[in-house]
Amino acid sequence: MNLILMGLPGAGKGTQAEKINETYDIPHISTGDMFRLAIKEGTELGKQAKSFMDQGNLVPDEVTIGIVKERLAKDDCKDGFLLDGFPRTIAQAEALQQLLTEMNEKIDYVIHVNVPKDKLVERLTGRRVCPTCGATYHVLYNPPKQEGVCDKDGSKLDQRDDDTEETVKNRLKINIEQSQPLLDFYKEKNYLVDVNGDQDINQVFKDIQAILD
Repeated sequence: MNLILMGLPGAGKGTQAEKINETYDIPHISTGDMFRLAIKEGTELGKQAKSFMDQGNLVPDEVTIGIVKERLAKDDCKDGFLLDGFPRTIAQAEALQQLLTEMNEKIDYVIHVNVPKDKLVERLTGRRVCPTCGATYHVLYNPPKQEGVCDKDGSKLDQRDDDTEETVKNRLKINIEQSQPLLDFYKEKNYLVDVNGDQDINQVFKDIQAILD
C-alpha cells in the first residue's frame, strides 16, 4: 500500500503517521528523514543535498526526486510506503507519478487530515514550554496542574515566538496556499480521501483504517 499523508501544521499528521506505520508495517518516510539518511550514507545525491542545506538554500527538485527514488528502492518499501512532507509542489507530484510508473507502482491513497483553520489556531497557540526541562503543555488539551507553571520543576512556562496567534495565522495561510493546488491535483486523479481531524486521535485513526482496510 502506497500512501501520501497531507495536513496543515497542528492537524495531528505525525501521530497518525506513527499509527499507520505500527498497524500496517509500512515505513513512514518524511522529507527530513530521507535527506538525513542520504547524507549519512554519503550518497552522491546526499552530498549534493547537504551542500544546498549548508548554505541555507532549498534542495532543488531534481535532487529531492533522486533521493526519493533511492529511498523507495530500499527493501523496507517493497510492501508499501507512507510519504509525509513530499510532494510539496505540482512539479514534485508529477515527477513522483513518473517515478512510480517507472517502478510499476502507483499511489493508493492521498490521506488528507482535515481540521478547520480556527481549530488549528487554537491548537497551535495553546502550546506552552518549560524553558528549564523542555516539557510541553497545552492550555486546553494538556494543562499543567498550576496555570503557567511546570509540573516537573516549577519554572514559569513560555509561549514560543512561533506559537503566537499572528505568526500561527501567517504560517497557516502560507501552508494553505501551498497545499491547495496539490489537493486539487490528487482529487482530480481520484486519490484524495478527506479525514475529519477535528475529533479524538483514536477516532481519526479508525476513520483512516476504514479507508485502508
